[in-house]
Amino acid sequence: MRLTYLLLLLTFSTLFSCKTSQVPLQALPEKGMIKVAILYPNEEGKTFDMDYYEKTHMPMMANFLGKNLKFYEIDKGLAGRTANDKIPFIAIGYFYCYNMSEYNEAIAKNRTAIVNDIPKYTNIQPIVQISEIRYLSK
Repeated sequence: MRLTYLLLLLTFSTLFSCKTSQVPLQALPEKGMIKVAILYPNEEGKTFDMDYYEKTHMPMMANFLGKNLKFYEIDKGLAGRTANDKIPFIAIGYFYCYNMSEYNEAIAKNRTAIVNDIPKYTNIQPIVQISEIRYLSK
């Protein structure tokens, strides 16, 4: 009985402390935008400097993308399907952009700087997927 009350209390406190409602409206994707996902697979012997990625690489990329970039996100892998499973990706970066050709132009124009910066934070060959945002739930 005490365990049930404790679990209920924990559940409600988690729900009320959720900060989802504090996400600024300007940082929400829009239908039709492109979403660029850069995935860094978790493989034996691979390294990743999250601090450099957060403070140097991604801001550099945001600068290259300019006004075409609405916002970006960085995810740090914590677990796989279950808490005990190995994480499939050490990190995933996302860019939310308005226009695909402007994205491609910015990357092509700055390709050398981008390629030369990657070894400063990782020895992983990233996987890139570009998608169109088709549906947003409310």
